[in-house]
Amino acid sequence: MSTGTGTFSWRGLKPRWSAGWRPAAWRPVWSQAAALRALRTTLVMPGLFALTFKGFGNLQMALFAGFGSFATLVLVSFAGTARDKLLAHLGLALAGSVLLVIGTAVSPTTAVAAIVTVPVAFLVFFAGVAGPNAASAVTGALLAYVLPAASPGTVGMIPDRLAGWWLASAVGTVAVLALPTPSAGDRVRRGVEKLAARLADAIEAALRGETAEAPVAAAIEAKRELRATFSATPFRPTGLAIRDQALANAVELLEWCTALVADTLREQPDLGRAQQHERDLLAASLAVLRDSGALFADRSARPPDLDGLDARQKAVLAVARSGWHERPGSSEDARISFHAHTIATTVLVIGADALLAAKRADPEQLIATRARWFGDEDFARAGGLAGLRKYLGRHASVRSVWFINSMRGALALAAAVTVADVSSVQHGFWVVLGTLSVLRTNASATGATALRALLGTALGFVVGGALLVAIGTSNTALWIALPVAVLVASYAPGTAPFAVGQAAFTITVAVLFNLLVPVGWKVGELRVEDVAIGCLVSVLVGTLFWPRGVAPLVGDDLADAYRAGAAYLREAIAWVRGRRTEAPTSGPAALTAGVRLDEAVRGFLAEQGTKHLEREELWRLIGGTLRLRLTAHAVASLPHACAQADPEPLDAVQARADGLVAWYEQLALQVGRPRPDQPQSAASRPSGDQLPGGGHHSSRAAIWLREHLDHLAEHIEDLTAPAARLAEIRRQPWWR
Repeated sequence: MSTGTGTFSWRGLKPRWSAGWRPAAWRPVWSQAAALRALRTTLVMPGLFALTFKGFGNLQMALFAGFGSFATLVLVSFAGTARDKLLAHLGLALAGSVLLVIGTAVSPTTAVAAIVTVPVAFLVFFAGVAGPNAASAVTGALLAYVLPAASPGTVGMIPDRLAGWWLASAVGTVAVLALPTPSAGDRVRRGVEKLAARLADAIEAALRGETAEAPVAAAIEAKRELRATFSATPFRPTGLAIRDQALANAVELLEWCTALVADTLREQPDLGRAQQHERDLLAASLAVLRDSGALFADRSARPPDLDGLDARQKAVLAVARSGWHERPGSSEDARISFHAHTIATTVLVIGADALLAAKRADPEQLIATRARWFGDEDFARAGGLAGLRKYLGRHASVRSVWFINSMRGALALAAAVTVADVSSVQHGFWVVLGTLSVLRTNASATGATALRALLGTALGFVVGGALLVAIGTSNTALWIALPVAVLVASYAPGTAPFAVGQAAFTITVAVLFNLLVPVGWKVGELRVEDVAIGCLVSVLVGTLFWPRGVAPLVGDDLADAYRAGAAYLREAIAWVRGRRTEAPTSGPAALTAGVRLDEAVRGFLAEQGTKHLEREELWRLIGGTLRLRLTAHAVASLPHACAQADPEPLDAVQARADGLVAWYEQLALQVGRPRPDQPQSAASRPSGDQLPGGGHHSSRAAIWLREHLDHLAEHIEDLTAPAARLAEIRRQPWWR
């Protein structure tokens, strides 16, 4: 079984099947992380198998020590510090032990095994929502259940099986800690450091009066790299813990900060002409950016000076608020003040998240900061029970990619367990493993993966069979072949095509079982038959349950994000103009919609198969929801009724705001679930593009409000074509 993924082309809209058949495409790529993983597995798995089988003479212990080693060292990859990894492996060992006992207990009765598999598998799959380490442990934990559940066994075997599992867990954990490898979370933290530094470079250059064109371009490229890294795994590289939430929050806010800095320097390329207190505020912001990025990458780095930045921002804001209703002599001064304040506000929250991620501050001391930003104290307490309840509540519906994938996986594994028992295949757990290894999130992708799994297994059977024929009955040769097979099988995931990983794993199992019970090439033959059954189960379940996979959820969640963001902006405008006495309350709903969208997009990118929407188009639509939500939050953060003067200019601002809200609501209808009255294209560009401006016509508050809307409106044209493309895709049949 391989955890590797195939490749697909974002351009051309079809999988690169032709490339997959070229010899070069079958060559594994070099990966230091994969090499360390293979080294660990090659040292541990054959050694434990030899110890338990030859040394202890215990077949059950040997079987679970072998597969437990593979689960601990290959199927999971935990992130974080050594302590984080130790706790994660301990959790996997405990969860696997419980699942092993349950699987052994239900295995004698087909009906009981099938019924129990549904809730057990669902809970294991759904537990991955808790964070990256929990998500990474899903396949390894399920292996501890499906191996005994689909194999002959009795309750009396549980002690020996547990002994093998715990031995593999203990030795595997030591190997992981002794030979650590970088994780997705580590790469995200380095990306955060790089983007923060590039943004600081751009601001610093503009403050010196130098051109910031190159630094801004470097920052935008760093932002793209960070987003690609953040979305490169099938699960969000953050979790329920406050430290993990801080990392996710920082990634989002750095994207927003990149847009703010780019817009600022496009309008005001020479910040050296700004007032001294505004230059001081920008200088403090860039210093906090640098220190925050460094702290994300290295927890021992110098903490950012948030108190100093907060004091400077309050000074600038005090100057601005003292003249909210005045007409400044130069609108340029008001705009620079606006930009400096908005960047500082974002950087303050990034700095707070850096302290949380590095465990350099008491989370309770920073709850208020996050609550002010999100507008929801319960959400800010993401590490507590209230946050846990709200977090899980967001995913306990068919609108959650985690819920859908968990339900599909549970039903598929239950069906596989039933088929394995009813068909009385000799090695029934291969049926279940075949289902688990090829199950993906839509019917067409499952079919493509199933084909590669069968091809890889057949290839492994041919090579393994030839190997066993050449070896004959020599145990010595088999023991020599075992570490070589393990080396290839553990290096292949993520570095070689899916079929190569399947072939390598098939050879490993063929050698392992011939050491346990010498039957020659028949092991490979039986596995091909069993995996074929498992693949068929996976395809049937994928066709019957949510055949479109995650793609419709992306459209639905995009629609929700735009709709919730538009509602938030409407309330914020009314609050600032004094037409609403209650502070805006739509912030938490907009944030929830954004989190769901993030999870759906991650699941969509993890799917194997055709991608009809190009990645850049998808990023534009996602970026549009982020810009809308954070603009609404920035407007809502302005003082109540601060923009009541200048009725004529403010009426024009209100018209612009109404047009923007209506446009986003129309966009939500377009990308949402297809309906007979669904618009074929987004609304026309909002009216009022040329708002009255200048220091002689607008108050400082009106200028700030107008700047927020201008920055939002500047980017709506980028959303028109991707939204139309997504709407067209959603009207197509699921099998296309």
